[in-house]
Amino acid sequence: MKKTRSNSLRNASLCFSLSVILLSACGNKEETPAGAGTTGSSASATPASAAASAPAAPASGASAAAAPMPPVTVSTVAVEQKDLAVRLRSSGVVSPINSVDVKAQTNSIIAKVHVRDGQFVKNGDLLFTLDARTEDANIVKAQAQLAKDSASLADAQRQLKRTQDLAAQNFIAQGQVDTAKANVEVWTATVNADNAAIDGARVAQSYARILAPQAGRIGTVHVSNGATVQANLTNLLTITQVNPIAVTFSLPQRNISDALGALKAGGAPVTATLADNGGTFKGKLQFVDSQIDAASGSVKAKAYFRNDEEKLWPGAFVEVQQTLREIKEALVIPQGAVIYSARGPFVYAVESGKAVVRPIKMVQAQGAEIAVTGVTLGESIIVEGKQNVRPGAPVVERNKDAAKDPKAAASSPEAPASKASAL
Repeated sequence: MKKTRSNSLRNASLCFSLSVILLSACGNKEETPAGAGTTGSSASATPASAAASAPAAPASGASAAAAPMPPVTVSTVAVEQKDLAVRLRSSGVVSPINSVDVKAQTNSIIAKVHVRDGQFVKNGDLLFTLDARTEDANIVKAQAQLAKDSASLADAQRQLKRTQDLAAQNFIAQGQVDTAKANVEVWTATVNADNAAIDGARVAQSYARILAPQAGRIGTVHVSNGATVQANLTNLLTITQVNPIAVTFSLPQRNISDALGALKAGGAPVTATLADNGGTFKGKLQFVDSQIDAASGSVKAKAYFRNDEEKLWPGAFVEVQQTLREIKEALVIPQGAVIYSARGPFVYAVESGKAVVRPIKMVQAQGAEIAVTGVTLGESIIVEGKQNVRPGAPVVERNKDAAKDPKAAASSPEAPASKASAL
């Protein structure tokens, strides 16, 4: 019994030792994962630190947003004060001052043509001769009738003389004297009618000689020898006056008062320029129409030009430039500096290195310049780069000398780069 109990105790102590060994072994195994867990915690610490450092990026972005805006490079010009001539530019058409269609005044046949196509003629030059045999015969007939009636008048006058002598001697009554006097008056009227008939025949005869009614250039001659013409129907030719000559153009409604004022002062100077370097000619405004065209809102005007060299030809298109008036001491800026918005036009001025809005009122535009109000003399106005400018934005004026010097212009882009790196 004692031996069995001792064996049991030995076995129990052996089992206890084995349990302790196993527990210690298990504890070492659990320590290794714990160590791994420590390693994992250090690994997880990296994302944590990354997560902790991640909000730092928005913080730097917020500081970047709070940083001042980079300056915008612009080009500026100073506001100038000068006299601005108000000139009107429009398209015009060369037109003759006088142009006449020559027609026959009687039915006849062309006996002879005395001119040719394109010939220049003077006032009164012979153009055509018509068949005038009928008119010549009518004149002879009227002259014969005049001779007959003149003889009857002479006889009536002699009879009146005899009657008056007899009446003075109381041989005849006074009634016979009055009858003889009436007979003389009748034949006198008849002779006057015959003279008028001769004058009428001579007028008809003059129609056979067609003369130039004005000086100018002949166009195409439409008839030849032997052609039949009808009175006031057949157009024989056209004579056009080419010196002086007119240019017809349109004036906008807003400039009518200026044009009329210049017309009263003797006519505003007008310049006409032909296309393709055809030449420039100087004339004067001579006519403004009395009615405005409701469809176009303009009025027709006409200027006269000397055309000694005959370069201005009827029907040619020209560019018309007219000086209407002059604005004294106007504040002038380039038209490219003006910005148009719903609230009206404005410009950007540079003040203390920043862009400042200047609302303006346009007075008169002329070419690349415009006269305005709302700016001050000598003020810097942004012309180039204004599309990138906002009110209050810092600006840097482009070096004007660099634009003139190619070497400086090549080196000028490095400055913005250095500024960007510094920022």
